[in-house]
Amino acid sequence: MVDRDWLILQLLHEYKNITRTAETLYISQPALTRRLRQIEEEFGITIVQRGHRGVQFTPEGEYLAKRARQMLGELREIKEHLQDMEQQVAGSLRLGVSNFITRYKLPRLLKLFRDRYPEVEFKVVTGWSSEVFNLVYNQEVHVGFVRGDYSWSDNKHLLFEETICIASKNEINLANLPDQPRIDYQTDYHLKALVDNWWAENYTRPPQIGMEVDKVETCKEMVVHGLGYGIVPSLLLEGVPDLFKVNLTDREGNPLLRRTWMLYYDESLELKLVKTFVDFVKNLDLQNNQ
Repeated sequence: MVDRDWLILQLLHEYKNITRTAETLYISQPALTRRLRQIEEEFGITIVQRGHRGVQFTPEGEYLAKRARQMLGELREIKEHLQDMEQQVAGSLRLGVSNFITRYKLPRLLKLFRDRYPEVEFKVVTGWSSEVFNLVYNQEVHVGFVRGDYSWSDNKHLLFEETICIASKNEINLANLPDQPRIDYQTDYHLKALVDNWWAENYTRPPQIGMEVDKVETCKEMVVHGLGYGIVPSLLLEGVPDLFKVNLTDREGNPLLRRTWMLYYDESLELKLVKTFVDFVKNLDLQNNQ
């Protein structure tokens, strides 16, 4: 078994598909199948069985796939510690970043860090904050940037907070809001719950959803063009002129806040690269891009 064999097993177990696994590894399907048979012969077992529903792992194959993830993780840890033994800050930094941060904050952040530490490489995984949280929890990334207040018992740092607001091209009358068309969008559970709870506290009727879109950025564009109102985090509207905005507040008049956090394990700070990056981010003002 070589390192690539463990990667073959991990990816095949994840995809359950020979074609997709081969494409990911940039090898031909016959070459992948041949190597899989060689691994089976080496251990004297059957790893997978093919059926109408794709590749099915045998109990022995399941065990090897589980060990593949462990073996690759150990190898990655060895490489990282060897890189960390060098005096200069170098190596590969694995980041999990929410979609919003990726679009509006991450490019500038990585450029500033790369300008100071040019030997660093970045591996960035983006997605919903809930997905990023799981990446950090499972130690698949060194550092995660999430939006929303997740239950996290290890190290975290508040990057910034913003208000949640109603935005509209037309003047906003809160009393008439249930009768106005709302632009709704897909978002993570924390923000949806925050908005839904606010609505339930203030109205007895459900909102009139005039349009449903996939992303908050699309919602913003629809609002800018006067197609309805949206309830969005305020940072999304920076630099957008001629919009009416009303910040949401609770019953005591306190603004509803959306917080963005940097999450990481304390043990990961033993790596010079991770500690340098975490300290660097803590000294930046990401909310105001300073």
